[in-house]
Amino acid sequence: MPSRGPSSGARRPRAPRAPETSLYEAVKAHLEGLGYEPKGEVCGCDVVALRAGEPPFLVIAEMKTGFTLELLLQGVDRLSLADEVWLAIRAARRGHAADRRVHRLCRLLGFGLLAVDPQASRVEVLAEPEPYRPRRNARRRALLLREHRRRRGDPNRGGASRVPIMTAYRQGALDIARALREGPGRVRDLSGRVPEAARVLQRNVYGWFERVERGTYRLTPAGLAALDSAQG
Repeated sequence: MPSRGPSSGARRPRAPRAPETSLYEAVKAHLEGLGYEPKGEVCGCDVVALRAGEPPFLVIAEMKTGFTLELLLQGVDRLSLADEVWLAIRAARRGHAADRRVHRLCRLLGFGLLAVDPQASRVEVLAEPEPYRPRRNARRRALLLREHRRRRGDPNRGGASRVPIMTAYRQGALDIARALREGPGRVRDLSGRVPEAARVLQRNVYGWFERVERGTYRLTPAGLAALDSAQG
């Protein structure tokens, strides 16, 4: 009896599933179409989007390739921060994206639910967020607003993990490092380029700066290495 070749009965290995970052561009475009300014990875949230106004309208979107308990728990945590919370999962004909019980659960908890087809860059609204609102966490909300406003551009891809996040603080620290590359500088001069230079230098989170004398700082070898790495 002839042996069965690998193509006759062996199962083909499944192709690896795309990471949740693959959903980001479609979610971002969807929010932009609604008049928001979305940015990825802001203070641990996959997507934070603002719409102009006073007070500003703040939306948080958390993304997963599938509907999981972890995604639900993330949504619960964000409810105290945002005016609306959306959960985004990969679109599928079967599974949670097509399960009406999941849609009802999201409405019950006050979440919006999006089904995302990253290849077609298409987003379908499966559930609108209900008006349920827990007690507002003013401190964390203020942190989100501050970070979003201070961060220049959109340097991070929403959904990323195990990669360095470019925060507004890091952007400012890199600006100061560039200014100090040629030699020591005074805080009052650096403040002309980076408004919060004094705070960045005093915190010195990364160890990039050292004080030469009162009000004057220089770049450390660690700062020079980080600057070279950023420019490379």
